[in-house]
Amino acid sequence: MLACPSSSLHGLATLQRHSQPSHFLLSNSLFFPPSHRLAASRKCNFRSLHCGRSSCRSAFRASADSPEVSESVVGDSGVLQPYSVKIPVGDRHILVETGHIGRQASGSVTVTDGETIVYTTVCLDDVPSEPSDFFPLSVHYQERFSAAGRTSGGFFKREGKTRDHEVLICRLIDRPLRPTMPKGFYHETQILSWVLSYDGLHSPDSLAVTAAGIAVALSEVPMSKAIAGVRVGLVGDKYIVNPTTKEMEHSELDLLLAGTDSAILMIEGYSNFIPEEKLLRAVEVGQDAVRAICNEVEVLVKKCGKPKMLDAIKLPPPELYEHVEEIAGDEIVKVLQIRNKIPRRKALSSLEEKVLNILTENGFVSNDSKLRSSSETIAEVLEDEDEDEEVIVDGEVDEGDVHIKPTSHKPALLFSEVDVKLVFKEVTSKFWRKRIVEGGKRSDGRTPAEIRPINSRCGLLPRAHGSALFTRGETQSLAVVTLGDKQMAQRIDGLDGDDELKRFYLQYSFPPSSVGEVGRIGAPSRREIGHGMLAERSLERILPSENDFPYTIRVESTITESNGSSSMASVCGGCLALQDAGVPIKCSIAGIAMGLVLDTKEFGGDGTPLILSDIVGSEDASGDMDFKVAGNEDGITAFQMDIKVGGITLPIMRKALQQARDGRKHILEAMTSCSPPPANRLSKYAPLIHIMKVKPDRVNLIIGSGGKKIKSIIEESGVEAIDADDNGTVKIFAKDLPSLERSKAIISSLAMVPTIGDIYRNCEIKSIASYGVFVEIAPGREGLCHISELSSGWLPKAEDVFKVGDRIDVKLIEINEKGQLRLSHRALLPDTNQDNSNVKQSTGELPDGTETSSKSSEKSKDNSSTAKIISSSKRSSEDDDSVLPSKKFVRRLVNSSQDNKEKTKKSSNKAVGSVSVKDESSLISGEA
Repeated sequence: MLACPSSSLHGLATLQRHSQPSHFLLSNSLFFPPSHRLAASRKCNFRSLHCGRSSCRSAFRASADSPEVSESVVGDSGVLQPYSVKIPVGDRHILVETGHIGRQASGSVTVTDGETIVYTTVCLDDVPSEPSDFFPLSVHYQERFSAAGRTSGGFFKREGKTRDHEVLICRLIDRPLRPTMPKGFYHETQILSWVLSYDGLHSPDSLAVTAAGIAVALSEVPMSKAIAGVRVGLVGDKYIVNPTTKEMEHSELDLLLAGTDSAILMIEGYSNFIPEEKLLRAVEVGQDAVRAICNEVEVLVKKCGKPKMLDAIKLPPPELYEHVEEIAGDEIVKVLQIRNKIPRRKALSSLEEKVLNILTENGFVSNDSKLRSSSETIAEVLEDEDEDEEVIVDGEVDEGDVHIKPTSHKPALLFSEVDVKLVFKEVTSKFWRKRIVEGGKRSDGRTPAEIRPINSRCGLLPRAHGSALFTRGETQSLAVVTLGDKQMAQRIDGLDGDDELKRFYLQYSFPPSSVGEVGRIGAPSRREIGHGMLAERSLERILPSENDFPYTIRVESTITESNGSSSMASVCGGCLALQDAGVPIKCSIAGIAMGLVLDTKEFGGDGTPLILSDIVGSEDASGDMDFKVAGNEDGITAFQMDIKVGGITLPIMRKALQQARDGRKHILEAMTSCSPPPANRLSKYAPLIHIMKVKPDRVNLIIGSGGKKIKSIIEESGVEAIDADDNGTVKIFAKDLPSLERSKAIISSLAMVPTIGDIYRNCEIKSIASYGVFVEIAPGREGLCHISELSSGWLPKAEDVFKVGDRIDVKLIEINEKGQLRLSHRALLPDTNQDNSNVKQSTGELPDGTETSSKSSEKSKDNSSTAKIISSSKRSSEDDDSVLPSKKFVRRLVNSSQDNKEKTKKSSNKAVGSVSVKDESSLISGEA
């Protein structure tokens, strides 16, 4: 028969879903002073606290004169006085203070590390909410910009909706606390956490987890254990507890761990392909630090903690477990053998309705919501029913001669509908565990270490830059990759002051249709944000550097089917989509979710924890662990563990990691047989990126005053964007090749350094003065052609022969100390033999001057908007270092010569690489 949590004093301590190790029992010595401790004998009951059943709760609420708080922390007015304690963490101390601020909250605390201060409060609703299998806990975390001496950049100049970064920390706080909350406690609990001060050196996220654990321990919430959280980094071979932000810049591991003094409740982190043994060593270091914090918290709780609301815990009657198991036990076993998720879910729902109807027909179920108040409480469970009970018989009169009507000790046995549904779920979970432990088979017929069938295909979306459909059993992810320029990068406003630009981000969406349900569609939920970040950080380690691949990369993962492990399906699908988009990733990775049945002895096993590979949804809901691991056969890139019980130990985690590595190997082998396979080249619809290298002192000429020049180049050439860095790197983003070439020519002209002897063809006369004309030899660069240099003969006025807008050929003959250019048109006329010979030598034209002039005229017609630069015989073109050669490019290179075009066509289908070229720039994507 199913063990009922309310059947005995030992069952009281079993606050989680199933039976737990002994160290997770409620510790009366921790949360209650000697005057309130419960005696261990059967004679002890709640009457010793001088409170009846109807008023027990008020006795458990903290009061001003409660003996729970020692005299050293209570003032004359009965108000809790400030109390602080320093706790060693790593190579420094954190300061924990309570009683300073937030004294009306059930629990409040401030935690200080360096000059970073986190303030956390815990409050409870006075009225319990409707019973459910989900503890009503909400967490809100906010980083105030004032903590770093800043204000919000928005119009209203105040913090707005919760940012993704804050949502992730809310989840870090919630996940370790939830398993420690008792079953049957339905008072809505709210945890609020603010960063009041930030020094830029000590991260507030791990402090927020610790502050929340301490605040809950000090409050009236009847949690079973105090928790704390730390971050662990790995710099070289040294493990650092709560490293600074500077130390994390050199760390190969980012691990955040939370737990109690004896077990691990939650881990999450990212690494650079570290092996399993290093991760386990980091967890061990973190657990030691957490244990030290929890021991100090216990001392603090004894001095400042409030009594726990044990009387508010309401558990279903133990008889209900027997009834449900008797009615539906055999049928549950048959339903659990259904392999497909939807039919099994519908069968269980129908069976639950059947149990409810049978109990209603037999008079055991009432729809009266007030019936819930008559359910057994913790006080009733602990009360001795055989001793110290005074029963008034018929006709007996009390001392005040007031007749008391005879009442039975217990009312008629009635169950609420909510209790029936909760018990049915627990009974179903029991039979599910029994089936796996005894029979060695899961609901879909797999063995504990077996992986579901895998199928994948790439390139199913023709216009997307990269796409992949990854299917594992009944879980399916459609991953799409989009490549873009720097403007597509995600901007993040943080406390550090500098807006972060993310060139890679993954967005995860979980529509209700993926599980065959109807639901809300809107902004991403906290779960979607958390799963997306886990997949993003998993894939981040395999991406090329920005110098090798300057694209901004966006991955969208839409879950089209879900039956467990959808975030790890996003990792596998995203990896295939990146390859299909032509992103030169370092290696392929895969992700897998591991499950756990902790206590196998209860269900006929030998007591050894049972590890499950590639868990489905029902195994996640009924199991004791959800451990996600991503990486390859050599190491781990990301991991996340959620515990449904009181915690697990290092040996269990070691076994789970070893089994997860075998599972990743199997998945990677299956991904290699993807059909059709990834394209491994850039899509023809991907944008073109042209990289140029110019002298840093020429960047200002390209940008112009207030960015006017670079904007005019974008408008004139038709490119998407131009990004110019101070180091001289210029990136041109375009959709087509002609616009890219136009912008390239303009920038090359702006960046060039004039040299005496250079000849400029087809230059426009911008203005005319009495002493000569000003000619534009390049966009934004003008020189003076004196009237004496306009003609081989005498010319009285320049406007007699030339007008504004005319185009002429000029030669640079002088650069004065101010950088002003002096040009000559006369040097290129046919009767100037010396200068004309230089033109013939540099251009390869025939010695006939007339032919040269004719060719110049033809070039003038073909290139009416761009000046041609021709080097004289005195200097080769390679001497001009104004445009420095760039040696890296991706996909195809475009050169102006026909030979280079032919070479490009031959090598256009080759893999992404790095090539040395004679051209002065590099092209990413596109074909000549």
